[in-house]
Amino acid sequence: QVQPVESGGGLVQPGGALRPSCAGSGSISSINTMGWYRQAPGKQRDLVAWVGRGGSTNYAASVKGRFTISRDNAKNTLYLQMNSLKPEDTAVYYCNTLSQSYTWGQGTQVTVSS
Repeated sequence: QVQPVESGGGLVQPGGALRPSCAGSGSISSINTMGWYRQAPGKQRDLVAWVGRGGSTNYAASVKGRFTISRDNAKNTLYLQMNSLKPEDTAVYYCNTLSQSYTWGQGTQVTVSS
């Protein structure tokens, strides 16, 4: 079972930026589509951004224009550049395949607050 390790979250003021990353114990490069998910307290876990093996990207409406997902297949690492952060972006962020075939990791906490 592959279980990714997310890191790079933190506390940031509204309008700030963070860049979480996700390292897989397996080979991310062999996976067609990888995604970033988030779960706010008391809410379901939602997909916010996903990237194909060739680099094509898609975003949820709530983050489009502010977040950028990317992958480095050589390093088996997935990234999420988050700009213009809002308090409603506060959540635990996870990475997984589009089919959620990985075991969920611990996630990385992102808190946007003044």
